[in-house]
Amino acid sequence: MNRSALQNVHSGIASLQPYQPGKPIEEVARELGLTDIVKLASNENPMSPGVGVREAIAGELASLSRYPDGNGFVLKRALEKHLGVQSQQLTLGNGSNDVLDLVARVAIESGYEAVVAEHSFVVYRLAVTSAGGRLIEVPAKNYGADLEAMAAAITDRTRVIFLANPNNPTGTWVEHDELVAFLDQVPSSVWVVLDEAYAEYSELPNYPRALELLENYSNLIVTRTFSKIYGLASLRVGYGISSPIFADMLNRARQPFNLSSIALAGAAAALDDHEYVAASVAMNREGMQQMTAGLDALGLSYIPSLGNFVSVEFKQDAASIYEGLLRQGVIVRPIAVYGLPRHLRVSIGLPAENNRFLEALAGVIG
Repeated sequence: MNRSALQNVHSGIASLQPYQPGKPIEEVARELGLTDIVKLASNENPMSPGVGVREAIAGELASLSRYPDGNGFVLKRALEKHLGVQSQQLTLGNGSNDVLDLVARVAIESGYEAVVAEHSFVVYRLAVTSAGGRLIEVPAKNYGADLEAMAAAITDRTRVIFLANPNNPTGTWVEHDELVAFLDQVPSSVWVVLDEAYAEYSELPNYPRALELLENYSNLIVTRTFSKIYGLASLRVGYGISSPIFADMLNRARQPFNLSSIALAGAAAALDDHEYVAASVAMNREGMQQMTAGLDALGLSYIPSLGNFVSVEFKQDAASIYEGLLRQGVIVRPIAVYGLPRHLRVSIGLPAENNRFLEALAGVIG
């Protein structure tokens, strides 16, 4: 291998570890020779999309030889109606992950910083480092964001703050008044990215009303996704809502045709499937109750979560428990890379899947 060529690789890129998704069912089947496998590793919606969404996707199949609408007009119009915003405020992404990466590329350059909380989504580090910036990680408070400490970490080199609400992988959250108090401390020159990938699962009356805050905080960017509550993870559709000025900058850097025609049609149709969303919220609520009751019965601690997942704590390194569950055909998510080596993150699945996990876990921990 010609290692001299690596001298020209961005030093930040060379230091990164690739993002590790949840282990695919097919891979476990190949490696362990299993056929009955449950995957609770990627915070996916366990319910298949509704008929209207599937029909919208099928309607695009005859046009696969054509490029999609690069501006996403139909989806933007649907989001305008759904959110009560203007299309000039929207940035469409190949998942909300794409929008997060766009923010880093637009706002960060060498010598500048982004502030995040400990245990935050690992993609923030990947995006900031890839853009040549430096990530400032602020120690967590009860596994969640310490907003006072994050505000204190802002310097004249700070360009962006990434705040997931609820946070992945801990499920912790901040409430509306807490967020407002924090935003009041952030200089208007610093972008605040509120990552709301799991927001639709919240039933709390004091959950932040992020879209209302956009009117008063022009440095706020809210990102959301169709991969969770809308059950379209394989289509990769996300979006950002911000001031028209910020959205214009993000859209200048957005890759052409970053959403397929299938993704655009499916996402637009999903916004109208209110019954599916309500059923998904109800299933998650009941599944979380089922999961936490089972963990309580096993005498295990876990982090209270506002998402569609829960992180379980063990008295030992969780790697061996993860491997034991794999051998039982149950895939969950190790989160040592987030600084939580004694935890496993478990997605809320169908009732039978939740039971399967709890029964397998009982056998593994003895």
